Amino acid sequence: MEQRRYKRTVLKRFMKNKPAVAGCAFILLIGIIALLTPVIAPYSYDQQNLEEQYSSPSAEHWMGTDSKGRDLMTRIMYGGRISLAVGLAGAVVSLVIGVAYGSVAGFFGGKTDNIMMRLVDILYGLPFLFFVILVMTIVGRSLIVLFIALGAVQWLTMARIVRGQMIMLKEREFVEAARALGAGNTRIIIRHLLPNLMGPIIVYATLIVPALMLEEAFLSFLGLGVQPPASSWGSLAADGMVHITPVRTVWWLVVFPGVALASTLFSLNFLGDGLRDALET
Repeated sequence: MEQRRYKRTVLKRFMKNKPAVAGCAFILLIGIIALLTPVIAPYSYDQQNLEEQYSSPSAEHWMGTDSKGRDLMTRIMYGGRISLAVGLAGAVVSLVIGVAYGSVAGFFGGKTDNIMMRLVDILYGLPFLFFVILVMTIVGRSLIVLFIALGAVQWLTMARIVRGQMIMLKEREFVEAARALGAGNTRIIIRHLLPNLMGPIIVYATLIVPALMLEEAFLSFLGLGVQPPASSWGSLAADGMVHITPVRTVWWLVVFPGVALASTLFSLNFLGDGLRDALET
């Protein structure tokens, strides 16, 4: 009964936050479009027509065409799938590492906690974007490597959050009761403590996704992001910048991918802020 009342309270708080609701609706819309892109896209992904290269937005091509005459709206729709996949997959990698690391450090405490958190402090001082660039250069430029590399540099804050919450919760009565019934450390962490941390974990996940999408866009400007023929919003914007010259101003190649990326980032941040406020007790 208490759990049901708490869920209703959280939902009521969230619905009162109009920017968060709008952000949630926009993210759902983008997600639906990404899933249905192969069905609803007006053209095939790589369909070229050199007679229509650099066509400005029109009734036939709502967002114009690129240097090879490909429909930009179609490429943005497909690029959204890659950008969202980078953010979500990277967030999963980050959460798995951060939650596991923070849980062990916070639950066992003492020397274990001290050593593990000093390592986190050291890693915080390293230039992680340089690490990602180094990994992409050495291992290879593939989507899988990109997912892992980006996710592996975003887990530190999650580890600290989980560790702090774990230290507070492990002294509660329900943990002592579980221990008295013979539950081991692993069972206590997984079955009793982590379910009580889902609020902070979910909130932070909504903040990791836009950070990872932004990092991927930055890597695309360096030529280390998603590689052709695949494209993301970041790589589309980077490609558009290359084709803007004093002779030719093809603004739509930069504006439309940039707007798609910026709108999604803002929406995710609004959603994260709304969830944080709603889950506060």
